[in-house]
Amino acid sequence: MPWTAALAALSPADLAAVAVLLLAWAAIGWVTDHPPAGRPSVSVLMAGMQREWMAQYLRREARIFDATIEASLRQGTAFFASTALLAIGGVLALIGNTAPLQGVAAQIGTAPAPALLWQIRLVPPAVLLVHAFLKFVWAHRIFGYGSVLMAAVPMAISDDPLSAVRAGQAAEFNIRGMVNFNAGLRSMYFALGALGWLAGPVALIGGTLVVTWLLWAREFWSRPRDILKG
Repeated sequence: MPWTAALAALSPADLAAVAVLLLAWAAIGWVTDHPPAGRPSVSVLMAGMQREWMAQYLRREARIFDATIEASLRQGTAFFASTALLAIGGVLALIGNTAPLQGVAAQIGTAPAPALLWQIRLVPPAVLLVHAFLKFVWAHRIFGYGSVLMAAVPMAISDDPLSAVRAGQAAEFNIRGMVNFNAGLRSMYFALGALGWLAGPVALIGGTLVVTWLLWAREFWSRPRDILKG
């Protein structure tokens, strides 16, 4: 079955559901990083904590604790990069062999669909997972750069004019690493929601709305945010 025929088989509801997925994914990412005035997200509040961390780092003589924190950030991104890569492999395996999906659809009474249509419905999760993997890998690299910058920060007591400059650079590098890490997490969340398309456009929209609400609540209505706001 040619691609043109498979695309023609997509209903207006399918196309609308994919549009909702993409718009929600882009919108929640923008609002998280550029929240409304007076209502910062957890991500924005934590960016401020990153800057405060580097201000305290300047005055600390023993910096082993800070190095441990930075190492844990890199370990976290490496773990999620590996997880995303495994998930990509699983989705690609299903794209290469849709028989298990067709079997499940037959068991639950879903109308049969061409194999290529199943493959198209797996494309959004695959693309989102690839995006997540790339974001995690880049975040891992940025945190590595941040480690080098932290090592180059002179102690404040040395009266070196570069102390505050280097500490500020280290903070901004860590913030960019955090931004990319959060973007990767959002893509993984939406990849899970995008799997709803296997059950139809209504399920895709439903999964998208649930993921969007979950991410919004964690950034703007969660207990961690209340704690950060003090």
